[in-house]
Amino acid sequence: MASVIPRDEETPLVATAHNPPLPTPKNHTRDVHILSVAFLSIFLAYGAAQNLQSTLNTEEDLGTTSLGILYLSFTFFSLVASLVVRVLGSKNSLVLGTTGYLLFVAANLMPNWYTMIPASLYLGFSASIIWVGQGTYLTSAARSHAKDQNSHEGTVIGDFNGEFWAVFALHQFVGNLITFALLKDGQEGSTRGTTLLFIVFLSVMVLGVVLMCFLTKSTGNKGEEEQLDAGVGVYSSLKSLSKSLANSLSDVRMLLIIPLIAYSGLQQAFVWAEFTKYVVTPALGVSGVGSSMAVYGAFDGICSLAAGRLTSGLTSITSIVSVGIFVQAIVIVLLLLNLSLSSGFLITLYLLFMAALLGIGDGVFNTQLSALLGILFKHDTEGAFAQLKIWQSATIAIVFFLSPHMSFQAMLVIMLALLCFSFATFLLLTLKVAKAPSSASE
Repeated sequence: MASVIPRDEETPLVATAHNPPLPTPKNHTRDVHILSVAFLSIFLAYGAAQNLQSTLNTEEDLGTTSLGILYLSFTFFSLVASLVVRVLGSKNSLVLGTTGYLLFVAANLMPNWYTMIPASLYLGFSASIIWVGQGTYLTSAARSHAKDQNSHEGTVIGDFNGEFWAVFALHQFVGNLITFALLKDGQEGSTRGTTLLFIVFLSVMVLGVVLMCFLTKSTGNKGEEEQLDAGVGVYSSLKSLSKSLANSLSDVRMLLIIPLIAYSGLQQAFVWAEFTKYVVTPALGVSGVGSSMAVYGAFDGICSLAAGRLTSGLTSITSIVSVGIFVQAIVIVLLLLNLSLSSGFLITLYLLFMAALLGIGDGVFNTQLSALLGILFKHDTEGAFAQLKIWQSATIAIVFFLSPHMSFQAMLVIMLALLCFSFATFLLLTLKVAKAPSSASE
């Protein structure tokens, strides 16, 4: 007797081979969490070590000289960083980039010209590839996430950058707290105190390196998909690189962004080299540097998170950058006025207020520049982020080398002039992109 097959079982089992189920959309937020915490672990140690260079390594200006050499090296190697990232892939570049930071902090265990200068040179190379790798990886993850989750690309790029820079900004807060805890009671002059500090830093950095290894290998970036092709020959690779750099510099959009990129580097170097030395230390002493930088880092992180959440396209980026520029202008004008306050409490509150404003400005520039480059330069993400680090690091190096030979007031005037000029070119950029057929605005 023939059996009757139910209607819902008539489809042959082999049909699944011809019609496989759709893959589950990937959620890339895990990678953003890992990347953010890994950078926090690496840079809370490096940032605190950088802040201590002018205090600990004072013999023949070893500390400031090594930092100047570091950022000059950073500038030079940023010219080829995009090629290295294309060949290695962004994940491998991130892992390799951590080695320079480990070496630099380790060199501080025996600081001299034979350890610090080579470590600074190598860190310049490592920093160039880790930051180009970071920008490339984060933007690639955001684009893939937006595609997989059917979300607005600009919003996802803003969210991912907001989370990353918010967590990253905490490195100043956490690193300075560790430094304060281990070097209190004047132990900054003690070999035992500084040795323990840098050993703790190295241990924390190892955690960051391990976390980097758990990142998912990016597949959404064209550069990584063609990394084998990029390595077919040194000559052809360098020729491609020079063409990429020339194209980016001939792109009017990049030329209009460069002044704002340069200012973002200038304001960071100002905080590290000028604000703490000429504003905070005379009023609050060396102990006040830790508290002011902690406030700076806290507001930097809060603003980064908020700015990232509010970013969705060119219109929102324009509004947020305008707020950041206005806040930075307030700080510069207040410092030029050189207000004198009689009360010790008011002085402390006033300086912490300015540190908070500087942190807000830095949070705006970090998130919005990264989001802007990711939105505008989809076909050459590595090259765009290489330009970001070239101009930032070049400006920082100039400040470190020129600050001993320039008055504080002159530095403020230069900052205000560059701030106004960069804002004008940024507004020209927004008008140009808004008029283009493929506008990035909402």
